[in-house]
Amino acid sequence: MEKSNPVIEERRKKLDLIKEKGIDPYPSEFICTITARDAKQRFGHLRDDQLERLNETFSMAGRIMAIRNFGRASFIHFKDGTDKIQGYIKRDMVGEEQYSLFRLMDIGDFIGIEGSFFRTRTGEFTILAHSIRLLTKSLRPLPEKWHGLTDIELRYRMRYLDLIVNEKSREVFIKRSRIIEVIREFFKERGFLEVETPMMQPIPGGATARPFKTYHNALGMHLYLRIAPELYLKRLVIGGFERVFEINRNFRNEGVSGEHNPEFTMLEFYMSYATYEDLMKLTEDLFQFILERVIGSKRLSYQGKEIDFSSPWRRIPFFEALKEIGNFPSEIMEDKKMLSAIAKMRGIPVTGRENRGKLLTKIFDHLVEPRLVQPTFIYGYPIEVSPLAKRNRDNPEIVDRFELFIAGKEIANAFNELNDPDDQRQRFLQQVAEREAGDEEAQFMDEDYLMALEYGLPPTAGEGIGIDRLVMILTDSPSIRDVILFPHMRARDL
Repeated sequence: MEKSNPVIEERRKKLDLIKEKGIDPYPSEFICTITARDAKQRFGHLRDDQLERLNETFSMAGRIMAIRNFGRASFIHFKDGTDKIQGYIKRDMVGEEQYSLFRLMDIGDFIGIEGSFFRTRTGEFTILAHSIRLLTKSLRPLPEKWHGLTDIELRYRMRYLDLIVNEKSREVFIKRSRIIEVIREFFKERGFLEVETPMMQPIPGGATARPFKTYHNALGMHLYLRIAPELYLKRLVIGGFERVFEINRNFRNEGVSGEHNPEFTMLEFYMSYATYEDLMKLTEDLFQFILERVIGSKRLSYQGKEIDFSSPWRRIPFFEALKEIGNFPSEIMEDKKMLSAIAKMRGIPVTGRENRGKLLTKIFDHLVEPRLVQPTFIYGYPIEVSPLAKRNRDNPEIVDRFELFIAGKEIANAFNELNDPDDQRQRFLQQVAEREAGDEEAQFMDEDYLMALEYGLPPTAGEGIGIDRLVMILTDSPSIRDVILFPHMRARDL
């Protein structure tokens, strides 16, 4: 149970006094005729005499962020959804009744002001209140003015407070919205159709991950929150939508870290008659399109590292990257026992059930991924870890697939889609065997998808891009929790 708080008790006394005056502390409406940003843009440049000649009143509203009382008059700073502005409340102007109401207001309350604009002796653009109205009485104090909300965990748990007092947090989420808007613009300009596919699926497919499971009472069946939209999007390609994309949530019942959240946002798109090499070029174009419109430059700094998104981006085969960047000896890449032993020696978690491809990718993640700071395409992945990708024509032990890495993070995964239904069945059977052997992340058999493949999937390339990690890089945010409004956290007592 929460301890008694003298500040809250004092505010509740003020609330009672307001009610005794017959004033509703939580009215339903207030008509605003101008925002703080619009007021500054339209009138903020005018001289004192020009402001006087406006001869017009405006209505504004916002949360009080600061109060300075001077007996018969007070200055406040209040903030709406666009900007902060100063207000001047004078007893002789608003009257005794309204001024006494104002003296019962606190920082954090919402106020409505009708008035005219002027400049103070210090030159600050200000609205002079002709009348005021209490719009919401806040009962809890905001974090201390100069230090804001500095506890990182509290910022994630109480995002509403974080957004009130930390302007940088607001800017991150405004920029995130703009990034997604620009992504949609990019794909629609290129003839892609935006679609929505099921969030609850009878068979979780399209990725190697542990799903969340639920039960649908009316249908009497188990369903899974989707781990990826891939198999449904490819069904749409089979149905004739040759270019499709989706921006939506995926759910994976995995660990939580600075780069992982169980619920995350993905962009996934598919393009008929294209190859994964075409998608490399398209991905470069997409990122440069975003940077030009959101950042205004193809260069940025992420956590102290300069990143250049100018073309061309580096392209390195998977096994060459292990050898050249990870300094991993090529002569033991075929030896599963040796790979497992080296992984354990380097502190890489292994279960003993991993196949050669999975061991190699775990070692890659440990040795190579952190060193890939500049945008880099790694291609030619082992077939064992790519059950939905097409085999390479010249080397059937690898697939036509790439992953994109930036700032030491995996940002995208793409490949030529496997459209041979017989080959896909064999891949699924291998996944089923791995699942029966104890791998909870291995994929399920999906007969319905195999049936769809038998109707014919045209040559297609597809890609998934992690929106959250992309936003991290474009906003210089160190943790994925900084770019998700309400990240998942362990439960705690209030």
